[in-house]
Amino acid sequence: MSEETPAPPMDENEKRIVNEFCHLLEKSKQLFNGLRDLPQYGHKQWQSYFGRTFDVYTKLWKFQQQHRQVLDVKYGLKRWQIGEVASKIGQLYYHYYLRTSETNYLNESFSFYSAIRMRAYYSKANKEERPDLMVKKLRFYARFIVVCLLLKKMKLVRDLVRELSKQIDDYTGTYEPEDHMEWNLVLGEIKAFIEADNLISVVDVDATAIVLSHRLTPLNTPPLDKMSHVHFTLQEIIIVGNTHEQVKFSELTLDMFRMLQTLEREPQEELTNQIYDASPAPGRQPFENGDRPNKRENPHKYLLYKPTYSQLNTFLASGFKELPPNGAMLLYISADGCHGNAKHTDDAAYDLGGVVTNSRRDGEVTTTTGKPKRPGTLKEMHCLHPGDLYPYTRKPLFVLVDSDNSSAFQHFPNLFGQPVVCLLSPEQVPTTMQDMRQKGNLFTLFLHCPLMAFCHVCSIIDIPITMWDKCQIYVDRFMAEASKLFVRSRSIDHAYMQFIGDDFLRLLMLRFVFCYIVLILHRGFKGPSFYPLSHPPLPTEEILEHPTLCKIVLDLTAVLDCRALFAEPGEGDIHGAT
Repeated sequence: MSEETPAPPMDENEKRIVNEFCHLLEKSKQLFNGLRDLPQYGHKQWQSYFGRTFDVYTKLWKFQQQHRQVLDVKYGLKRWQIGEVASKIGQLYYHYYLRTSETNYLNESFSFYSAIRMRAYYSKANKEERPDLMVKKLRFYARFIVVCLLLKKMKLVRDLVRELSKQIDDYTGTYEPEDHMEWNLVLGEIKAFIEADNLISVVDVDATAIVLSHRLTPLNTPPLDKMSHVHFTLQEIIIVGNTHEQVKFSELTLDMFRMLQTLEREPQEELTNQIYDASPAPGRQPFENGDRPNKRENPHKYLLYKPTYSQLNTFLASGFKELPPNGAMLLYISADGCHGNAKHTDDAAYDLGGVVTNSRRDGEVTTTTGKPKRPGTLKEMHCLHPGDLYPYTRKPLFVLVDSDNSSAFQHFPNLFGQPVVCLLSPEQVPTTMQDMRQKGNLFTLFLHCPLMAFCHVCSIIDIPITMWDKCQIYVDRFMAEASKLFVRSRSIDHAYMQFIGDDFLRLLMLRFVFCYIVLILHRGFKGPSFYPLSHPPLPTEEILEHPTLCKIVLDLTAVLDCRALFAEPGEGDIHGAT
């Protein structure tokens, strides 16, 4: 209720309206605060609670719309309070997207955040002389930017960053708060993230940058010849990020950001049309049609930034448990290597090291000088070794490792007869690309957008959209041809054929082959450690060094006028993936 002037007396109907609004507001806050206590893993434990929370917020939003005049006059409802409700609904949709991987809920979240900005719900927060309201406003901007980044609305992102910068200046200038350094750090992270993600500028005839989406669409789904094989479908995904100094924002490293988009279908646009209404309304409610796993457009994902070993193991076990029949799990890891002591060993499970998922040193045993006992007596606590994954090969498993110790995962035994595939990054890049790890790893870039990665290794930073489209035809031709070679191969391991029927897994396998051929032909990448690895090994002659695929890549180099950077097939020392 307004603090400045006492509210006028109310009749019975007005009392009922105000009391009902207060009840819904309090109930919504209780439910929203309870969301943080829900388990972050599993599919069913949290769904009913989310459903109740959505239901109450929908009622609250519609109620304040229907009775705005009474609430304005009798309750003293302020615009920032309406903005708070809209912001909570935006957060609900965003978190529902995180838990379901359904990109259409990002559009719903965008709808509410956009309305807050367009209707200036927080415009008078600066005049309330309450720093907590300014913090709410800053958090709204940070959350809105995350949603816009995920929807690739880059022009709006840049506008929001400018606005956030001004709001931070106002906040620090007015209140001189203790957290002003934290907010400047957030702003710096956002700017670095946007700059790092903008490796290649695709421009139109007016030299205006064009934003391209890299999610799966019917246009970029590689074709597949009819097969008689029973195939598995990708149902559970775990994305892990812990690459030292790589740019990140909101617990998403750039590699994680790229990979999560690669493993999603393009969202439908019509849901955002409602933002142009006078005021948004919650769109399709979750659970209305029963969001059962077999109805999902996208596989379910967990995004884990710097997880401890116990956290990663918990999410692996949850994903494993939730896998339906004929479902496969994908584990993607972008992390620094933890190198083992042995180069040659009979125990590939642990002696070759692995990847470090978290750099914390909790509970570490130290020497009398206070230094940790490393190496020798103790192994890295949060290193994920290949052997840690062996129990999860009881069900179909597809592993992607982008690390400087990826080769530790090239000797996976097939213990349970289920298909297991590991696609592993190069462990080295040329010295001219050493800063690539900060701006996202090269292998992940190839899996995310092959043409962008190709341009990057050729030092192309600007490309006209007409040329981009022309080059994309060559990439598409490569994918279609490679897909045929997979199906026709007589020596390919059966595991690949059990995964190739899934659109996402097929896309990853074919982009892996493109990456391999580009790098073995590129003169700057010299030797096996510069090339990606596959396990089980893909056939060299039938796929990895097939003349048709090599010719398409070399034709692409001619179109982009960078043929001199590439060798002829067979020229020099070209090693097959092992």
